[in-house]
Amino acid sequence: MKAALWGLLHMAALVSFPVAIGFGVQAVVDGSGGRLALAGGLIAGLTALTALGDTMLHRAAITNWITAAARVQQLLARKAVELGSTLTRRVAAGEVVAVSTGDVEKIGWFVEALSRFTAAAITTVGVCVALIIYQPALGMVVALGVPALALAVFPLLPRATRRADEQREKAGRATELASDTVAGLRVLRGIGGEELFLDRYRRASQEVRTAAVRSARMWALIAAVQVALPGLLMIGVVWYGATLAREGQISVGELVTVYSAVTFLLFPLRNFEEIAMAYSFSRPSARRAARVLGLRRSSYGAEGSGAGTAADGPDGEKFGGDLYDPASGMLAPAGQLTAVVCGDPDLAGRLADRLGGHAPDDDEDNKGKAGGGAAEAEPGRTPSALLGGVRLDEVPLAAARRAVLVQDKDPVLLSGTLAELLDVPRSGAVTVTEALEAAQCGDVLDALAQASVDGSGAADPLHARITERGRSLSGGQRQRLALARSLVTDPEVLVLDEPTSAVDSHTEARIAQGLRQLRTGRTTVVFTSSPLLLDRADRVVFVRDGKAAAAGLHRELLGTEYAYRAVVTREPDEPAEPAEADLDTDHDANGHGAKGHDATGPRAAGRIGKIGESA
Repeated sequence: MKAALWGLLHMAALVSFPVAIGFGVQAVVDGSGGRLALAGGLIAGLTALTALGDTMLHRAAITNWITAAARVQQLLARKAVELGSTLTRRVAAGEVVAVSTGDVEKIGWFVEALSRFTAAAITTVGVCVALIIYQPALGMVVALGVPALALAVFPLLPRATRRADEQREKAGRATELASDTVAGLRVLRGIGGEELFLDRYRRASQEVRTAAVRSARMWALIAAVQVALPGLLMIGVVWYGATLAREGQISVGELVTVYSAVTFLLFPLRNFEEIAMAYSFSRPSARRAARVLGLRRSSYGAEGSGAGTAADGPDGEKFGGDLYDPASGMLAPAGQLTAVVCGDPDLAGRLADRLGGHAPDDDEDNKGKAGGGAAEAEPGRTPSALLGGVRLDEVPLAAARRAVLVQDKDPVLLSGTLAELLDVPRSGAVTVTEALEAAQCGDVLDALAQASVDGSGAADPLHARITERGRSLSGGQRQRLALARSLVTDPEVLVLDEPTSAVDSHTEARIAQGLRQLRTGRTTVVFTSSPLLLDRADRVVFVRDGKAAAAGLHRELLGTEYAYRAVVTREPDEPAEPAEADLDTDHDANGHGAKGHDATGPRAAGRIGKIGESA
């Protein structure tokens, strides 16, 4: 509103110049010095008002632009925090970057242009009405011609919008390709694939350039129309006005006034073209931003519903118990270390997200009704995981995240000191030293201390700085620091997705021992296929085709579940029915057979329960 008022002052002062100019011309024709001086003073006053209005309009409009863009970015940041790692699984990373950068700028541009367009529209209507009253004959020509000029570009806008959308989509794909290439540059160099990805980016970049040129051509045509049509209107007004002046129907001053008014009207008309461009660009941008902001952490269930549960009680008391996923039938008993083996990494990632209270709408692997006596899912919806019988999508997000922490397969390390990295909300039961020792970060601390430029890391490794995303560290070192960050929070339930995939076997064995000791009495779920971790687990759940196929101890499943053994030992999958001779074969943690043991006999089979029975 403030910008529109300042814009109205600016436009009104600007289009009032023709009155002062016509008054001065007529004073010269009549030879009146006093009226000429009055016209000069009027022009000086209008100049001051125009400068003041333009300055304040620019300030208010730019403030609106920045405020609108910043608020949308804040909403996007809150949505990213709410969804966590599931955001990039439901929306491409390049799309998120494009929305949070280019799209918010276009939305802010429309907000900024709207105030100036409002002032220009009011001023244009006012001038047309004033011209009709002042000089009906010429005023009617102007009043009919100006709306035609303003509406002339509308037939061209749909095609211009489509071309702008095409350019935006291609730019988003190029951005996503570039980010993926930069993230995997080390691997690409190792296998000699950087040239392949560089060629792909070149082609994507050329497609963006071609689309941008096609879009620019259309907008150039619109700009040409906005120049040509006002010129034709100006020629018509001058010709008709000169005819009326020769016939003595209007004075020279009146002709100059009308001509000047039409000339100054061309300035407000430029705002019509700008608002059309801003609307065409910002509408799809707003639609994309709304699509991201419309994502929910769960597929159904209102936020904050489920009143009466312990999680959202008035005192904020904690809740806990067994962690159960109705969609797959996976059960993690409270206080135990449960390992989950899943042959499909993507499916494992979606299952980990559900255990953290996120149930993506596009999860096609698990649909339909929930089993095991749990709450039923709506048709076509993914059921939420339950913690102690409480659906995680029915409790407030903060309560769900205090209860369950999910560490993604590729955790991100922010730049800063190690102390800042580990300065996260935590219970206080686990110290930083204990977490670092359990995650086997001793050599990581030494590497950070040696790489410290200012020497602060040598005295205290916690003051050593970590580069952005930990790029100066190896993959295994980054993984262990991320694990230490998760352990120090000491959540009621900790879900780890492949936490040791980048470390060697000796370190992995020590991490498995440290994890088991530090998380004693706490519920821990580890998605892994490492025999070293599986052998330390209290319970192993084998998930196949989106469903929990079997549960038991690692050594037992090696002898009875051939599909499980194929995933863990990387052997070819064997027939579902075991051979008679295999029933007398025991396996150690690494999958090596040994005769003379009864681990796979009838007594062992009795200890193995299907997940449906366990649930």
